[in-house]
Amino acid sequence: MAETVHFSTLLRPHRSLSPVGFKWLIRMVILANLLIGLPMYLLGAWPIAGFCGLDVALLWWLFDRNYFDARRSETLTLTDRELVVVRVAPDGEREEHRLEAYWLKLHLGERLVLSSRGNRVIVGRFLAPAAKAKVADELKAALAALRAPTYQHAWDREEKE
Repeated sequence: MAETVHFSTLLRPHRSLSPVGFKWLIRMVILANLLIGLPMYLLGAWPIAGFCGLDVALLWWLFDRNYFDARRSETLTLTDRELVVVRVAPDGEREEHRLEAYWLKLHLGERLVLSSRGNRVIVGRFLAPAAKAKVADELKAALAALRAPTYQHAWDREEKE
């Protein structure tokens, strides 16, 4: 028998600069370096042109590292019996944790900690505090609905008709 999914979310790190924005940023940095480095080269201060190239390379590498790190994700899925936390690292390594839903407790401080029967999982380390609070509130609401089910009986339907 298939279990009902009461809550599901995908958590990803926020990146404010899109790949298109990154291309424009690099173009502007290269242009600025040309405007500074070319006159210096022509005036005989040729080492400055090399340093201008180094800062573009360093900026490129830092953003590449940042975009690589942004490939991490966490999926939270709450079913009738358990909360499944699936983490995918930037290199593709997958890690899965299963916590019993009925005993699940949320602790929100600097970290969002989920615990159940001695097992603990920290989720959303890469999220801003407001995003962690939103996930915690949504998960608490789903847990409350799961723990206090409402049933539709035949006599309830007859009264409404």
